[in-house]
Amino acid sequence: MIEVLAKLGRGPVFLAGEVLECVITFTNPLSASSTSASSEMLAWASAQIHCQFHASENRVALPPSDGSKHDVQAENETVFVPNRGERGQCILSTPPKILFCDLRLDPGESKSYSYCETLPVDGPPSFRGQSVKYVYKLTIGCQRVNSPIKLLRVPFRVLVLHGLKDYQFPQDEAVAPSNPFLEEEEGLKKDSRLADLATELLMVATSRRSLHLYNISNTRGKVGTFCIFKTVYKIGEDVIGTFNFSEGDIPCLQFSVSLQTEESIQEEFQRRRGQPVSFTVHARHQESCLHTAQSSFSLPIPLSSTPGFHTNIVSLKWRLHFEFVTSGESAGTCLVRGSQSEAVTWTGVEQMEVDTFSWDLPIKVLPTNPILASYVSQFSSTNSITI
Repeated sequence: MIEVLAKLGRGPVFLAGEVLECVITFTNPLSASSTSASSEMLAWASAQIHCQFHASENRVALPPSDGSKHDVQAENETVFVPNRGERGQCILSTPPKILFCDLRLDPGESKSYSYCETLPVDGPPSFRGQSVKYVYKLTIGCQRVNSPIKLLRVPFRVLVLHGLKDYQFPQDEAVAPSNPFLEEEEGLKKDSRLADLATELLMVATSRRSLHLYNISNTRGKVGTFCIFKTVYKIGEDVIGTFNFSEGDIPCLQFSVSLQTEESIQEEFQRRRGQPVSFTVHARHQESCLHTAQSSFSLPIPLSSTPGFHTNIVSLKWRLHFEFVTSGESAGTCLVRGSQSEAVTWTGVEQMEVDTFSWDLPIKVLPTNPILASYVSQFSSTNSITI
């Protein structure tokens, strides 16, 4: 028996273009009955990253894929196929890397190997929608002599920040204190600079503030104004907005604001022409506001959500969806005097005519620091199997 343990050192969330590093440890556990004859032998081990794509058959019409080559290989138990047995199509993969050949482990002995690979920048982000799914996995395959291959899959999340692909790092390094006795690999140095650059780009893009004012009105007149200070956010931030109903001619009885994503399939891949767009609500605020001069809301963008993106099959956009319930009468008729005595009691009317209307405000949602997103990730940094 051999235990295989894979550990992602920095967490299970990465930016496209970063270097994924995984330490894979093979251990022959020591037991009370272990003898010198209890040594274990592995013929080889290899690792590879791939992105698996799955589409809903009811929503997406995909062209037939030429998967005959992969099907033939999958029937052979001695061929390393990372996506063997999984649903969907493998749309992206890195070259496989051999970790070792002919490994012998005595009882209680363990060997560790480091796997490093740059995540492709031209792939889609991790996404689990109503119509399509993009799932990234690191697969470690190992085999005993004359035995079938065993696969250990390590799922992780990929965030895509557009603009990093075309950035050229300067050839000359900035002057900074350094230790000449410590060697730093060029790939890791560039990876660190890539993460710093992404953080800087995100900070610049989401820190710009300017007042955006919108008049809220229907066919009968003005209801109020809406104010928001920016329309570009990172996942994990709060979307904050304020309402001013004091200048409105039409009384607003109730409003609700929903933070939504809009998942749409490109027309050539739609199962039915003109099929509806899929919406997902991530946060919602509802409030009764009759005789309220000002109000506000704060909606958090979940760290586990996917930033907006676009592929040849699907696009994901973010928006604020507003719904307003207004009175068909003037504000003075919304209350009635309940008594003619000196002690006046005002009560709400039992019935009144209302109008409803909605409004959508597009916003842009970008990724965040992958380390921050790792804290709420559903994936574990450590995965293991026993073979």
